[in-house]
Amino acid sequence: MTKEQKTVAIGAASGIVLMALSVWLLTNGLPPPKIEGATAERLAYALQANVVAIVPFFLMLITVGNSRFLSDAIDPTRRAESSSMQIDGRVADNTLQQNFVFAVASLALSAVVPAHSLQVVWACTIVFVVARFVFWFGYRLHPLYRAPGMSATAYLNLGMILYVLYAVFIRSPR
Repeated sequence: MTKEQKTVAIGAASGIVLMALSVWLLTNGLPPPKIEGATAERLAYALQANVVAIVPFFLMLITVGNSRFLSDAIDPTRRAESSSMQIDGRVADNTLQQNFVFAVASLALSAVVPAHSLQVVWACTIVFVVARFVFWFGYRLHPLYRAPGMSATAYLNLGMILYVLYAVFIRSPR
C-alpha cells in the first residue's frame, strides 16, 4: 500500500466509524417526533430534514457562482478556473449526487423505520451535513483529505439503503 493509499484508507475508516457513532448517539439523544405515524406525516418529516441536508449544496453553488463572478472564469469557456474553483465545482457535483441518494434513501427510511426511532432521519441529516462540510474542507486542504467526509456520506447513504431493503424484503416480506 502506498503512502497515499494509507492516508485515504485511514481517513475513510475514521469517517465511517465517526459517522456510525454519531448516528447512533444522535438517534438515542434526539427525542422521537410527535407524529401519528401515518406515511404522509413521516414523509413530510423527512422532507423537512432534506431541506436542511441540501443547505451545503446550496452554499457550494453560491461559492462557485461568486468565485466565477469575481474572476476571469466568469466566462466558463475560457477555462480560467483556479484550482480552488475546480475543487469547489467537483465538491458541488459530488454533493448533488450524494444529496440525490440521501433524499431517496431518507424518504424510504422514514416510511419503514419504527415510529419510536423516526428521529434517526434527523440524526442522519445532521451527520450528512457535517460530513459534506468535512468533505469540502478536506478536499480544499488536500485532495486525499476528502476521504473522511466522502466515506461518511457514502456509507451513511448505504446504511439507509440496506436498512430499507432489510425492512422491505426480510422484516416484512411481501
